[in-house]
Amino acid sequence: MKLEKIIAVRTTKTVFRDGDKCIKVFDKDHAKAAILAEAAAHAKVEESGLRVPKILEVTKADGKWAIVTEYIPGKTLDRLMEEAPEKFDEYMERFAAAHIMINAKDGASLPKLKERLAESFRGAELSSTAMYDLMIRMESLPDGAALCHGDFAPSNLIVTEDGCDYIVDWKRAAQGAPAADAARTYLLFWLAGDIDGADKYAALYCNKSGLSKSDIEKWIPLRAAERLSLGKAEEREFLLYWVNVVDYE
Repeated sequence: MKLEKIIAVRTTKTVFRDGDKCIKVFDKDHAKAAILAEAAAHAKVEESGLRVPKILEVTKADGKWAIVTEYIPGKTLDRLMEEAPEKFDEYMERFAAAHIMINAKDGASLPKLKERLAESFRGAELSSTAMYDLMIRMESLPDGAALCHGDFAPSNLIVTEDGCDYIVDWKRAAQGAPAADAARTYLLFWLAGDIDGADKYAALYCNKSGLSKSDIEKWIPLRAAERLSLGKAEEREFLLYWVNVVDYE
């Protein structure tokens, strides 16, 4: 296994390409249980029939835990959007359709999204009052059993040369309500500073799914609190604003 060609670097992991394999190598501090859970979630998504790179093995590389998958040659959708901005609307339509396809799958074998959210709130450094309000809000929203990606953004959709879409990064896959998954994506556009993109995405997602924008907005304080648990200081003020937006109706 060669760890020479780096294709992505993240906070706690580095992704390498070795021929037709993609090797995600985690830092030594990364919890073994979390790595195995990520591999298990990915394997369950494979069974859904969606186009995803297949997991080949969970192993050790250079003394660190690693997940090895197929390498999917192609370009991410965010790169295509950057290279051909005149096709932005076309690509956004493709992105929203892919998200609908994900959420149409059964996620019942995966961890429950609401339980993950509740766990993440404990790391968000919020007041007891804010925590209580979030929990009350979450109880009022549907559980759902749809497949939720958990971090779906254009960078997680790879378009191959023959025009096929592959969806990657299933670390946060869970069973839950589609509106909750859409809220996470909507928030990611905002965090990237792409407000127009967020609005276009939401309009397309609602049009294709039959949900209303208010269905999505009800989840945004919860997804903002979840994101706070990552502890990114540069995002905290922005996310706290969304956490404190109590009622859109």
